Amino acid sequence: MKTLKDVAVGGTATVKKINGEGAIRRRIMDMGITKGIKVHVRKVAPLGDPLEITVRGYELSLRKADAESIEVEE
Repeated sequence: MKTLKDVAVGGTATVKKINGEGAIRRRIMDMGITKGIKVHVRKVAPLGDPLEITVRGYELSLRKADAESIEVEE
């Protein structure tokens, strides 16, 4: 399955599943990233970490390690 880290800059994807356990999963969900939400990748930092995404109408910076735990479908 494709993860949020694999989505190209300018691409939009729908969240299918959030992997991970405990505090990490809870933190991602508290940021508004939940199953069925559309996420748009706006930018990626020059060294690849972090990613800047738009979710629910606001911009959010997300570490690459956290983005790997979010399964998406384009």
